[in-house]
Amino acid sequence: MSLYEILGTLETGFVFGLVALGAYLTFKILDFPDLTVEGSFPLGAAVCAALIVQGGWNPWAATAMAAVIGFGAGYGTAYLNVRFNILHILAGILMAISLYSINLRIMNGPNEPLLNVTTVFSAFEDLGYPGYMINPVFLGFVVIGVKLALDAFLATGWGMSMRAAGANPAMAEANGINVGNMKLYGVGLANALTALAGALFAQIFGAADAYMGIGVIIVGLASVIVGMSILPSRTIFLATIACILGAVLYRLAVALALNADFLGLRASDVQLVTAVLVALALIAQQSGSSLFKIFKKGRGK
Repeated sequence: MSLYEILGTLETGFVFGLVALGAYLTFKILDFPDLTVEGSFPLGAAVCAALIVQGGWNPWAATAMAAVIGFGAGYGTAYLNVRFNILHILAGILMAISLYSINLRIMNGPNEPLLNVTTVFSAFEDLGYPGYMINPVFLGFVVIGVKLALDAFLATGWGMSMRAAGANPAMAEANGINVGNMKLYGVGLANALTALAGALFAQIFGAADAYMGIGVIIVGLASVIVGMSILPSRTIFLATIACILGAVLYRLAVALALNADFLGLRASDVQLVTAVLVALALIAQQSGSSLFKIFKKGRGK
C-alpha cells in the first residue's frame, strides 16, 4: 500500500470510529440492537450537503445540524420501542426505511454533489496543506474529542443511570431510574454520532448519497467486535479506545485484502470481506475465552 492509501484508510477509519462509538453505546451500554444507523448515516450526509449547497449554510453549522437531526432519528426509534412496545430491531428497521424516503426528499434526488463549495476541510486546504495529509489528523482530533466527551458523559450521574438501565433494567427501575428515558436519549445520542460521521464522510468524498448507509451497521459492529477482541477492557475509557482502534484496524484489513492481488478481490467484495473479518473476530473471541477457562481449570487443579 502507498502512503496515500494508508492515509486514506486512516481518514475513513476515524470517520467510522464515530459510528463505532455509537454502536458501542447502543449494543454494549444500552443493550439495544439498533438498525437506525443504516438510515441515520446517509441522513447526516444528506442534511449537511443540502444545507451547504441549497441553503448556503456555514459547513460547521450544517455539520452540527446533521448531528441534531440524527439525534431526532434515534429518538424516534427508541420512542417506537418505549411508547408502543415495538421490538427494538423492528423499530430500527422501520425508521431506517422511512429515512430512505426522507433523504431523497432532503436532497431532491438520490444524491447531492459537494463540488466547489466550502466544507469543514476547506480551511486546511486554504492554508496550503494537501487534504490527504491533513484530513486524517483533523479527523483524529475530532474522534478523540468525541471519545473523551462520551467518557465524561458516561461518568456523570446521568451516564451512570444509562449504564445501569442497560445492564439491569429491573434493578434500575427499582432504584428510581426511568429506563425509557435512558433509551430515548441514549439511542438518540448514538445516532447523532452516526449522523455526524455521515456528514463528515460526505464532505470528504464530495457527495451525499441515499445508498451510502448500506452496511454501516455491520461496519460499526465489526469495529466494536474487532476492537474488543484485541483490547478487552471493563473500563469505559479503554473500551472507547478499543472501538476507535477497531474501526481503524477494520478499514486497514479491508484495504489490505482488496490490495492483495493474489486474492482476486474487487471493490464490490467489501461486504464479503467485512463478513469474513467479523466471523474471524468472533471465532477468535470465543477461542480465547475457551482457552482462558481451560487455563483457569488447570491452575485450579
